[in-house]
Amino acid sequence: MAKKILLAGATGLVGEQLIAQLLNKGYQVSLLARNAAQKQVKNVQLYNWDVYQQTIDEKAFDGVDTIINLTGEGIADKPWTAQRKQQIIDSRVKSAELIFNAIKSANATVKHYISASAVGYYGDRADEILDEDSLPGTGFLADCCVAWEKAADQGIALGIRVVKIRIGIVLSAKGGALPTMAKPVNMLVGAALGSGKQWLPWIHIDDLVNMFIKAVEDHQMFDAYNGSAPSPATNQTFTKVLGKVLHKPIWPFNVPKFVLKAILGEMSILPLLSSNTSAQKILNTGFQFRYLDLKETLEAIYEHKK
Repeated sequence: MAKKILLAGATGLVGEQLIAQLLNKGYQVSLLARNAAQKQVKNVQLYNWDVYQQTIDEKAFDGVDTIINLTGEGIADKPWTAQRKQQIIDSRVKSAELIFNAIKSANATVKHYISASAVGYYGDRADEILDEDSLPGTGFLADCCVAWEKAADQGIALGIRVVKIRIGIVLSAKGGALPTMAKPVNMLVGAALGSGKQWLPWIHIDDLVNMFIKAVEDHQMFDAYNGSAPSPATNQTFTKVLGKVLHKPIWPFNVPKFVLKAILGEMSILPLLSSNTSAQKILNTGFQFRYLDLKETLEAIYEHKK
């Protein structure tokens, strides 16, 4: 019988594609969702849970071998009020706590727990090459990711193999960060942000989904892995390449930090963080990226959209 995989927080861009790929590979897939009775996903069994109320249907864990947790409020969806910041952290930490408490309560035989994390773990590190042994950075995003990963690591005490994927900027034809980044370019006001020298760790969605599947299937994988291609680009390079692919001009001056601050408030840190991440650890597992070159990746995405 195929392994049964339970996903949480998988209704977004990455989750939808991951579900499709898992089903394609013959896995049994079930999903934790709020108001499960009102939703339907083809060939997927849905179970109720509520992270904030800390309620969950323990039947969801029957026969489950692996859990993939992608849960988390959107980082850039709303302004960073104190309340919103706490919600961003709670959605990640409390979801893991709820799952592990349910595993103990149901005496479930879960063997593997694969958790999303983010390159925000490293904070703003200029040109420093960041591997998975690098110390965490400072600031809200780093603090959030540290708490997120610590919550995931609760599974280790239960004898569960825990893998955390520190996701970079996900590039997809279907949505995510790329349309937001392309919008000013398409409006002929594209320009590098801040100094333009900050490193952007990017990954094509196909490679990210395959990385999660690799984490499911390769039981030698453990702890954290950078979920980004081996060739991060600076903001300035990314903007120029995007302009070339879209056949749009890029302004020769950068958007100053104070302008971003005026528009985005504290969230202005998001496009200004520099994370020069290494992909060597995931490469050492034998994982092969399909998309290595930024220009070719963007061309493939926009060709697919036509």
